[in-house]
Amino acid sequence: MPERSHARANIRPDNSRQRTSFVVLFIVLWMLVIGGRLAYLQIFQHEFLSDRARRQQQAAVEINGVRGLILDRQGRELARSLDVDSFFIVPKDLGDAHATAQALSPLVGADAATLEARFVQAKESGRGFWLARELEPEQGEKIRALKLKGVQASKESKRYYPNGSLAAHVVGFVGLDDAGLAGVERFQNASLTGDAGRLTVSRDARHQPFESAERDPKAGESVVLTIDQNIQYQVESSLANAVESTHSKSGMAVALDPHTGEILALANAPTFDPNAAKDVSAEARTNRALQYTYEPGSTFKVVAYSGAIEERLVKPTDMIDCQMGSITIYGRTIHDSHPHGVLTITEALAQSSNVAAIKLGMKLGDARLYDYVRRFGFGERTGVELPGESKGILRPLNRWQKTSIGSVPMGQEIGVTPVQVAAAFGTIANDGLRIAPHIIKEVRDAAGIAVAREQPEQHQVVSPETARTIRSMLEMVTLDGTAKAAQLDGYTAAGKTGTAQKIDPKTHAYSKTKYVASFVGFAPVENPAVVIIVVLDEPGTAIYGGTVAAP
Repeated sequence: MPERSHARANIRPDNSRQRTSFVVLFIVLWMLVIGGRLAYLQIFQHEFLSDRARRQQQAAVEINGVRGLILDRQGRELARSLDVDSFFIVPKDLGDAHATAQALSPLVGADAATLEARFVQAKESGRGFWLARELEPEQGEKIRALKLKGVQASKESKRYYPNGSLAAHVVGFVGLDDAGLAGVERFQNASLTGDAGRLTVSRDARHQPFESAERDPKAGESVVLTIDQNIQYQVESSLANAVESTHSKSGMAVALDPHTGEILALANAPTFDPNAAKDVSAEARTNRALQYTYEPGSTFKVVAYSGAIEERLVKPTDMIDCQMGSITIYGRTIHDSHPHGVLTITEALAQSSNVAAIKLGMKLGDARLYDYVRRFGFGERTGVELPGESKGILRPLNRWQKTSIGSVPMGQEIGVTPVQVAAAFGTIANDGLRIAPHIIKEVRDAAGIAVAREQPEQHQVVSPETARTIRSMLEMVTLDGTAKAAQLDGYTAAGKTGTAQKIDPKTHAYSKTKYVASFVGFAPVENPAVVIIVVLDEPGTAIYGGTVAAP
């Protein structure tokens, strides 16, 4: 008995099963944690980690496509891109900051001390910077010849305008990033830019490249304008001479084909060179032919005359009493520049009688006059494919005053742009059919195949009979009226002069010294090939459109 009791006392409990269970449980929990972590990384962090790995293992450089050409209607280049040198600083390779700055200062046009400070800062931060961009070839070669440590060259595309200032306000210009900032360059930036390519280099753990892949960039599309380079040159030259000889503040001119709405020339004086656009003021770069809003004066009388004849309220041979150049509308007295008695409707237009125009406006009435103003395209943008176009100023009919019927028919209380007026006279020249003016003919791909062609909006404003009648009446303006200076040798011509007082910004009344003088016309009369408008802002020698603008 004692011996059995001693044997039982030496028996110990077996803990191996508990330890095994604990180890198994630990392994299961560990696997669940690892599995959960892997699932989290694979499912929720997949994109982030993949992108991070690509950044560590691959280096990618974007390659810009060659920007498309801008061409005139004959295929002559107005803008193209050239490869030029740009230089940047690699801080870790940079040599002596002082010596490098002294060597580069005269070549990049920067202060040596400022350059040295930037070099020191770059070394400390490890961040490089552009030293100079889009340099001329000669300048780039001089920097290369120095063989300075940490100064690296890179080829970039620079926009070049071979004709200098020709059509500058139409073509526009680009910035350092090769994006369009004005003109067609801006309006058609997406087409001209094309698609960027990409060079991808794979690197090992020591950052040594072992594989590369390249996706070629796609060249931008070329834009063909309706502008004719030769006509543009003639218009710009004539306009510049007119501004200089009349001592005008500025001048604008537009020439368009009335049968297609194509703008053959669009000029502003003074102009600028888009190759150095950054050195020119914003005012000088403003395309006033599209953005300058002014009261048109007598050129606007064609609206009231067209409406009255279209509505059969008068005929060209009807007589109208111009009341010796004075008429009173709701207490406001309006005068002609010269007194006239009874004239035919045609003579009244030729002599630019305000009284006659107001009487025709009154025959139409507010509503019908307003309708014809809108039909001719005033009060809204023409849609020319250039940025910043103004829609002018036309108050809604319900905001007209009682005296408005005495102002609008003679071109007051309304603001227009030169392009709007040119399009309105283009309507008369085109048998009453208004075709929206446009400046882009087509867009071509890199192979020269047209991928888009302009389809301008068009609508009938007045009947062909009315338009032809107005054309004949406008011819009398050049033969026996206020625009005799617009007569041409060998061609018939028609048109209308305008002399409008400007609003004085201080008094908000009409100025007695500042005017806008204009002329708009077309030739030949029977089958007009071109409509031309000339607007001179604040001429100093004479104020009448027939004297300073018509020639």
